[in-house]
Amino acid sequence: MPGKDIICILCPRGCRIKIDYNVDNSSVSNITGYGCQKGLDYGLEELHNPSRIITTTVRVKNGELPLLPVKTERGIPKDLIFPVMKEISNIEVEAPVRIGQIIKRNLLNTGIDLIAGRDILKYNGDEFPDKKKKGAEAPVIE
Repeated sequence: MPGKDIICILCPRGCRIKIDYNVDNSSVSNITGYGCQKGLDYGLEELHNPSRIITTTVRVKNGELPLLPVKTERGIPKDLIFPVMKEISNIEVEAPVRIGQIIKRNLLNTGIDLIAGRDILKYNGDEFPDKKKKGAEAPVIE
């Protein structure tokens, strides 16, 4: 019977979870090594539906910086990571951008939004606007 070793990342303990399962019907026969219910749930989720939060950058037009850090609001299924990255690579936003602003809604019809990780001010040639003033928000790319 095959097994999968998973290190839980939910707390600093880093429990080493071992899951034995039947390949034919994906039924779990034995789970060991978890230290709490959250670890057990994490191990089962990682076995059946692994996902990852994507962090990357997108291009900024007319901004104080050329790149904006972004992340998905929650985990993307692992089998969609590369298609999602391809979609993100085509995004360019117009400054100004506010931290937490939705940059792209519903990436690849997953229901997961792409979120700005910092403020980017608009660059007007000679000087930047007052950082204490809130600038107009960039539009959400549909």
